[in-house]
Amino acid sequence: MVFTKRLRKRVRSGEITCSVRFWLSARVTVGGRYPMEDGQIEVDSLELIGLPAVTPELARESGFLGVLDLLKVARHGKGERIYLVRFHFVPGEKLV
Repeated sequence: MVFTKRLRKRVRSGEITCSVRFWLSARVTVGGRYPMEDGQIEVDSLELIGLPAVTPELARESGFLGVLDLLKVARHGKGERIYLVRFHFVPGEKLV
C-alpha cells in the first residue's frame, strides 16, 4: 500500500490506522504485509463500503482534513469500489 507523503509519518507512528481506497478489486488481503519505507503495513481488516460511509469522521481518522480532501487524493484511476482498510505499522521489518 502506498500512502501520500504527508501521511507517512503519522502511519508509522500509529496515529493513522485506516485508509479508504478506490479500487476495481481488493489489492490487499487480511493478514498480508506490504512494504512501507522502514517497515511494513499489516492489514487487520478489509471491508467493501459505499460512498455514504465516507464520513468526515472517517476522513479525519484516515489522516485527511475532511471528505473532499480524502476524495482528491483517493479517487483516481478507474476504481469504482470503495474499500476501508484497517491496518497497523510493523517497524523495522522489510520485505525482500
